[in-house]
Amino acid sequence: MLHIINFAHGAALMVALYAVYLLKTRLGIDPYLALPLVVPGMFALGYALQRVVINRASHGKDENILLVTLGLSIVLENLALMFFKSDTRTIETAYTLTTLQIGPAFIALPKVVAFFGALAAAAVLLLIVARTDLGRAIRAVAREKQGARLMGIDVDHVYAMSFGIGLACLGAAACFLLPAYYVNPQVGSGFVLVAFTIVVLGGMGSFAGALLGGFLIGVVESVGGLFLGESLGQIGIFAIFIAVLLLRPQGLFGARA
Repeated sequence: MLHIINFAHGAALMVALYAVYLLKTRLGIDPYLALPLVVPGMFALGYALQRVVINRASHGKDENILLVTLGLSIVLENLALMFFKSDTRTIETAYTLTTLQIGPAFIALPKVVAFFGALAAAAVLLLIVARTDLGRAIRAVAREKQGARLMGIDVDHVYAMSFGIGLACLGAAACFLLPAYYVNPQVGSGFVLVAFTIVVLGGMGSFAGALLGGFLIGVVESVGGLFLGESLGQIGIFAIFIAVLLLRPQGLFGARA
């Protein structure tokens, strides 16, 4: 909503995935039961990174945030390489290979849980933005930063809260994702392109657009992987991204600048 591109988003997802992995392998905590631990932990990490690192290093300039988050991404990935090496790691749960039959299709249970978890997270985000003082402050800062500051809104706090909420969502995503996925130091890079395409397709700041964009991109990637193979399945994502930039750069639900 604040129209800032965070290049460290994928690396932060990788951190959350490793947190879920360690909680499962070291303490035996189920990924879904790890939600109350990982989500607040990632929120605290995001808030601290914004207030201590990003805000100070960017000097209040949005263009500098791109460089700072890119640097953070490199640092986080190399720290993961140092502590975990480049090995790909997975976890085993009692439901990892469980499938549900929905009509003629068999769908993995973790993916069904992740689907409804994503809907629940989107509903919570929409509630925060639409019905809380923090949400109104975020919308005010997004529309006019200096005006919001003159009205008494702590802009730095709003940025930090937004960054923290973003990383908290990554914590939830990691808990829903790892039972059927894997983690390595480079795992987040594949999600950055997909997430950025979804945001551009749906429109900046639009929750309905993000949901619809996620559905469309997911279908395109799955169908592309079915007919072209897994390595070429993301060609459709690049095609949609280019088409949106050329034909409707504001996205499906975005407003023209």
